Amino acid sequence: MTEMEERNRLEQVRQKLLLAVKHIDTTLRDHAVKIREQKTYLWEHRADMDHVEKITTRQLVEQRSMLGEHDLARKNRLLKLLLAPYFGRFDFTREGETQPLPVYVGIHTFFDEKSNKYLIYDWRAPIATMFYDYETGAARYHSPSGEIAGRISLKRQFRIRDGRLEFMLESTVNILDDVLQEELSRSADDRMKNIVATIQRDQNAIIRNEDAHELIIQGVAGSGKTSIALHRIAFLLYRFKETLTSQEILIISPNQVFADYISNVLPELGEENIAETRMETLADELLEGKFKFQTFFQQAARLLEKRDEALQRRIQEKASLAFLKKLDSYAAHLEKNSIRATDLQVSRHPVPARFIEASFRKHRAMPAASRVRRVAGDIEHRLAIDHNYELTAGEKKELRSALGKMERNQTLRAAYKNFFAWLDQPDLFKPVKGAELEYCDVFPLIYLKIRLEGLKQVRHDVKHLLIDEMQDYTPVQYAVLARLFPCRKTILGDVGQSVNPFSSSSAEQIGQVFRRADCVKLCKSYRSTFEITRFAQRIAPNPDLVAIERHGEEPAVLGLANKKAETAHIRRLIADFAGSGHRTLGIICKTQGQAEELQHAIDGEKTGVHLLTAQSTGFAKGVVICTVHLAKGLEFDQVIVPGATEANYACEIDRNLLYIACTRAMHRLTLTFAGRPTRFVH
Repeated sequence: MTEMEERNRLEQVRQKLLLAVKHIDTTLRDHAVKIREQKTYLWEHRADMDHVEKITTRQLVEQRSMLGEHDLARKNRLLKLLLAPYFGRFDFTREGETQPLPVYVGIHTFFDEKSNKYLIYDWRAPIATMFYDYETGAARYHSPSGEIAGRISLKRQFRIRDGRLEFMLESTVNILDDVLQEELSRSADDRMKNIVATIQRDQNAIIRNEDAHELIIQGVAGSGKTSIALHRIAFLLYRFKETLTSQEILIISPNQVFADYISNVLPELGEENIAETRMETLADELLEGKFKFQTFFQQAARLLEKRDEALQRRIQEKASLAFLKKLDSYAAHLEKNSIRATDLQVSRHPVPARFIEASFRKHRAMPAASRVRRVAGDIEHRLAIDHNYELTAGEKKELRSALGKMERNQTLRAAYKNFFAWLDQPDLFKPVKGAELEYCDVFPLIYLKIRLEGLKQVRHDVKHLLIDEMQDYTPVQYAVLARLFPCRKTILGDVGQSVNPFSSSSAEQIGQVFRRADCVKLCKSYRSTFEITRFAQRIAPNPDLVAIERHGEEPAVLGLANKKAETAHIRRLIADFAGSGHRTLGIICKTQGQAEELQHAIDGEKTGVHLLTAQSTGFAKGVVICTVHLAKGLEFDQVIVPGATEANYACEIDRNLLYIACTRAMHRLTLTFAGRPTRFVH
């Protein structure tokens, strides 16, 4: 089939799509008429209808409404296909057959009932995996009926926009590379884009992994791990559509800006957006709002603004696997010593201490007073069964009094504080101010609470948990998540991109908490040009990283005479950006104070430069000033890193931050400084 024939075929498919849309419009109008008629009937005959008929009529209205919603969703999918019906084609001949099957791959399936053929296959369909996994030659895929083998005789890639074929590539080699290069050269947008047309083979294997209970993805900067994880969610929703819905998936994201940035991917793939939350929100829920605590953002800011070695030590100690084991030992110690159970005689009937202790343990999640009542109830039940004896009111009161004396009660906060005395390291517990906890104490406190009291509610409503920026969470946090969410999980991040190396976790450490986890690596970096990636590698070398060969200009490291001159030059860079054709410019500062100071210095509010803060709820197109912490996971056409001095970027934590800032840039990177430049760029 020639390019002209492909263009004709595209137009034929679009006409069939238009007919399908018109048919759905007719069906939707019919639904509307029927719903209106049934509602009118219900209103006009409400006095004459019995209860059963009213319920039946309301159910008919609801059923019609549900059918209408289903048809409307299908119409929206078809309208999306009209703009770009498919992006790939391969011709597959099954073993034992001679006629090849042309397989056109797109965002959604389109089945033509008139010809009884699939004109478009969903990229998630089993047969479509061959588009990503094979070039021309022998190929195979797993279908519901078993493995299907054969040969691919032709493979093509298309770009279709607004229903028009812009180009077609055909090759016996990996044509995805050519399309990928073209896609990566485009400007960034204010939302993450889907990558269905350029998914690579190793990425496809991760997306379609159905077996792992926990899948840990260690991906270098720019490897597309977040996008891959979201496409994995879309695949799972397609593959397990009978047992999994978008309402049963939860993502733990680092901040609201990032959540907004990725919010476009699933809707682009035809799926509903999934709920998201943050660790601080979960912590507040688990502690029932009874504790004030520092946020992760505040902890990171405090680390950057002052060199506090004692704080670093506290954070580092509580972020270790050894600390989790010590917490477990302490919880076991408290459980063993919190009850001094003794044998009781209740109206001449013996109740052994071991029965009392077991009953206390069973009800440990309850408040002390309620727990005593439940244990007393267990004893009353035992006496009724074993001795056919019912306690008097006076005996019940005496029993509860005796049981109350067996408990050695202390508050959760006191128990946690005493943990450090038990370790003979009381200096490891230091509230921020008043009763406010340091962030590094929040999840150890929650873990101790779970061990001593149990969980009031395990989140069985969540069937798949997605955890991004995995390196920023500690083993204790993962131990809490394991108990709160017993479901399958996709966990992703990069140990080289921790904004707080004192509390970072590696894939191996996370695997110690989730023993059934599969761990995969993504080593190829796609985001930045080869020159930017090479520059970032000099800051923080990663021997596993493989840079894609997309070339651009060398990063610029510019020394200015003073702070005023540096600010003036940043203004000129912003002006140059306005005429560059690029869409996004990130000015990435080390601290929030520096970001606010620069925003004021360049008169950002008047020039339309957006300042992101911990309270920001969305990403913005154009020029953005933010901290490294808020820039994580984002990407920009151009990046400016101001204040790249030795005084500002001096230690290992600063090295990490500088690396993260530089790896946000896709096409152009500029570092500015006034004074002595940081040694990390020389």
